[in-house]
Amino acid sequence: MSNRRVVVTGLGVIAPNARGLKEYEAALRAGKSGLKFQPELAELAFGCHVAGVPASVEGIKEQYFRAEDLLAMNSPMIFAGMAAIDAFKDAGLKVPAWDEDLLYEDTGAIIGTGIGGIETFAEKIYPAVIAKRVRRLGSAMVEQTMASAVSAKLSGLLALGNQVTTNSSACSTGTEAVIMGYDRIKAGYADRMVVGGTEGVSPYIWAGFDAMRVLSAKFNDTPEKASRPMSATSAGFVPGAGSGILVIESLEAAKARGARIYAEILGASITSGGMRKGGTMTAQSPHSVRRCIRDAVTRSGISAKDIQYINGHLTATMADPYELGNWSAALERGPGAFPYINSTKSMIGHALGASGGLELVATVLQMHKNFVHPSINCEDFNEEIKDFAQHVPTKTKETEINYAAKASFGFGDVNSCIILKSWR
Repeated sequence: MSNRRVVVTGLGVIAPNARGLKEYEAALRAGKSGLKFQPELAELAFGCHVAGVPASVEGIKEQYFRAEDLLAMNSPMIFAGMAAIDAFKDAGLKVPAWDEDLLYEDTGAIIGTGIGGIETFAEKIYPAVIAKRVRRLGSAMVEQTMASAVSAKLSGLLALGNQVTTNSSACSTGTEAVIMGYDRIKAGYADRMVVGGTEGVSPYIWAGFDAMRVLSAKFNDTPEKASRPMSATSAGFVPGAGSGILVIESLEAAKARGARIYAEILGASITSGGMRKGGTMTAQSPHSVRRCIRDAVTRSGISAKDIQYINGHLTATMADPYELGNWSAALERGPGAFPYINSTKSMIGHALGASGGLELVATVLQMHKNFVHPSINCEDFNEEIKDFAQHVPTKTKETEINYAAKASFGFGDVNSCIILKSWR
């Protein structure tokens, strides 16, 4: 069994507040929100009328895809395709033409999605079936509704010849996808993997969460203030969409082609609480969360005291205080000795299966550019965790980050955590 070192060499992002790394870094530094009022949600009588939707995609998607491709692509496929092409180029890899006889046999993809092609099913397939017009659907419906569509399309766009698959573990999906790719490279089954998550734009994706009353419905008139992680006035999460993609590869492969390296993945862990010891379908077992964090740190070969920054899951729900408590217990670091922690969701909302990918891109960018972005909308810090407020920047802080942790937690009592080291 191989035990190769794995590094990050490429990043791509389509987020509600930015497209591309330059814009994303600027938006993160400025604490720029991408959350906006969505008239369609108001018309459909949602409680939450706010969402994070990537802007300027319609005007530039033709620069990435052929017209015949777009006929069989829905929004999660488009977001993932754009972010992956950007990440591939950022890694210094050639995006081959469709008629070019090139196959990257040492490169694969694991791109996760939480809810996938439900928009295509709801908007096209269901109405056609009810109207008895199935034969008029055309031949592209399966391509857009099968769970693996988001990764399968990338295999064609990038000529990927290694494992190409899609994972789905609720809000843990994007981070889990990166860990799965990391494990594959580490074991020697691939030299390079395109990994991350994507989620589309559709009221059909968000309706169930609105019905659960877990979406923010108290800030419809002030959309940029609607996502309030760690705030005393947090009122639920704001739905988001987009894609965050990383190119990761073995250190040997990266060095062999002279690639620029952003960071090294030191260790990772994926756990389930089995809905025991306090865990349920919609709540995390504290025991399992802490075990996930501790296992990731142990496998990284560093001490918990080395971690300088945490990109939290932090959704602006009642779970935020529990998450801070779990981090503190797992790392055995209380207020005063705690790392910096922030929530990227405060600016882009919760993109479900894409959230881990979007937030990992943000984490690596902060490590590479030596800053910690503000966690906005938490000026009225939650009283339950007020002692941790000193560790949550409300303005951008310029600081060197050598070791960082990123974790995601999802429905089904599932958890994932990655430990990263900056490449100096």
